[in-house]
Amino acid sequence: MKTRTRLVVAVAALLIAIAVLVVPLPPRIRLDTHILTVALIQRPPTAVFDYVTTPAHWPAWHPSSLAVSGAVDHSLDTGEQVTEEFSVAGRRGRVVWTVAARERPDKWAIAGDIDGRAAGTVTYSLTSTVNGTRFQREFTYRAPSLWFAILNWAVLRARIQSESDTAVLRLKSRMEASPQP
Repeated sequence: MKTRTRLVVAVAALLIAIAVLVVPLPPRIRLDTHILTVALIQRPPTAVFDYVTTPAHWPAWHPSSLAVSGAVDHSLDTGEQVTEEFSVAGRRGRVVWTVAARERPDKWAIAGDIDGRAAGTVTYSLTSTVNGTRFQREFTYRAPSLWFAILNWAVLRARIQSESDTAVLRLKSRMEASPQP
């Protein structure tokens, strides 16, 4: 094979490999990540629910939440939206959250949208315990491309899990420090 032909084949193979990595995955291929964090909080479920579902409080306990705007001064109901400025795993951006489910004081879920693309969901599940509340936070997001899936596996998932663990520990500390956080 001539040198020029080999070069053309190598460049074509490289371009195909790059395309496979960055082209959006088809909807039938689901590469979802679930970040789960749990804490036992010595406060009643209604107090924890009302606090965590009021966006104005997010920057006080979640290190990824930089600022919130819109409907931020109350516990959000199904269909309400809020905009959040975030920094997750070193990436800054803006997400619009829409409340997808609300069953006070047991469950609350929001679905995120970044520039018209689904950005994941956050679900809070609260269970009454003898000493207060078992609070569970689950962040679920989909890999939009094979490249993202590889990066997520190698770096992002661990960083996001760490940020989520820190957030829930801060929430627990804040909720237990004062009867009225």
